[in-house]
Amino acid sequence: MEEFVVALNSIVWSNSLIVLCLGIGLYFSIRTRFLQLRHIKEMWKLLFDGESTDSGVSSFQALAMSLAGRVGTGNIAGVATAIAFGGPGAMFWMWTVAFLGASTAYVEATLAQIYKEKHLGEFRGGPAFYIERGLKMKWFGILFAVVSVVSAGVFLPGVQANSVAEGIKNAFDVETWISGLGMVVLFGAIVFGGVKRIARFTEYVVPFMAIGYIAFALIIIGVNFDQLGRVLSLIFKSAFNLEAGFGAVFGLAIQWGVKRGIYSNEAGQGTAPHIAAAANVSHPVKQGLVQSFSVYIDTLFVCSATGFMILITGMYNVQNPEFGSNGASEFLYHGLKNVAVGPAYTQMAMDTVFSGFGSYFVAVALFFFAFTTVIAYYYIAETNISYLTRKFESPAFYYVLKVIMMVVIMYGAVNQATLAWAIGDLGVGLMAWFNIIAIILLQKPALKALLDYEKKKKEGKDPVFLPETIDVSNAHIWNTLNKVKTE
Repeated sequence: MEEFVVALNSIVWSNSLIVLCLGIGLYFSIRTRFLQLRHIKEMWKLLFDGESTDSGVSSFQALAMSLAGRVGTGNIAGVATAIAFGGPGAMFWMWTVAFLGASTAYVEATLAQIYKEKHLGEFRGGPAFYIERGLKMKWFGILFAVVSVVSAGVFLPGVQANSVAEGIKNAFDVETWISGLGMVVLFGAIVFGGVKRIARFTEYVVPFMAIGYIAFALIIIGVNFDQLGRVLSLIFKSAFNLEAGFGAVFGLAIQWGVKRGIYSNEAGQGTAPHIAAAANVSHPVKQGLVQSFSVYIDTLFVCSATGFMILITGMYNVQNPEFGSNGASEFLYHGLKNVAVGPAYTQMAMDTVFSGFGSYFVAVALFFFAFTTVIAYYYIAETNISYLTRKFESPAFYYVLKVIMMVVIMYGAVNQATLAWAIGDLGVGLMAWFNIIAIILLQKPALKALLDYEKKKKEGKDPVFLPETIDVSNAHIWNTLNKVKTE
């Protein structure tokens, strides 16, 4: 079974998906006239726009919830893997993916806002919703929703719980079942409080964990500041095959940088739009721009923090015995030997300045990164259950999901979840394929909404959205929300 799933994964997560994600990012960047550059100031301003209501959360809460999903173990282990197998140049390609992916994140988040609905008094939306309402392909929406529930609700949470439990055991010698039980109790306390409690939890925890992690990275960079110029030079030279010691991994730098960049910032994967739809804003573009900015936070800030820590301290290794033999990079002589690729690289980098503290700090960081990702998985799965069961309008389905995920978290904490990880990856990969196809076919509303927003901003107005102004149908909730504001 595992071999079969791995074989399917090699097809789903092939270079075709990587090329497609890069290509669609470049295409949307051109179509939006590089909004990720033009509207940076507006993005920052909009982070604090919109207020939490009974139906929706604030823009900042939606940002925190989406970052809970984006900022995960990939920001620690994923970056280390990219550098190990692709060399320092992988960092440059991760930045490239983030820059282009910001436009893709805008499109999918704006579509989620345009076609959102209200279920049991709360805003719900995401790819399944805009596939059915925008493309008028209900069967496609149902297929996406089913894949999302199985992947986000059943398979992936156990893997994240396993990472947390193993990290705590390695650092603090706490048995995995104790960590698992603690996660189950904390998870239940948060998700049984509904979307508002999830939003409040992520609103406080995510900024804390991201800022704290970046702060420690800055201290380490500051201590080794004299090496910063050489590290930057190494990144750019190896990214373009100009560093002799990394010539053999030029292709791998692109492959691993792009792959890990996509996996980390999730632009185009169809996960973040579920959360973007929950925001209470007057115009869909507002949350689209906020979600675009979240890609920068994930990759340019958090992933870069990990990458610079590893590179500036020399705590990395590359999988080629020839590297370092010609003196092309002194850093390689200080690299790690016989250390498994992953969080250990970051732990060792942290220990160069905070001796003996690295493993503890990274374990705690992994806990926050992974646990908040599990919370985001729950919300994604819940939203798709909401889509599948909206005719019944019963919270009973949500309770079943919560119980199942609590069991999965406990099971994942005490067991190796290699098959679950492979199946979860397969589900996320399928979500990415389905979502990218959908946003390519349904791009016009998001592009027209941007023009509508920019026009109203130029007129000095606070943009208020009415779907008929851009010839959009099946977005009736906006007439209810904004009709009064425009009269």
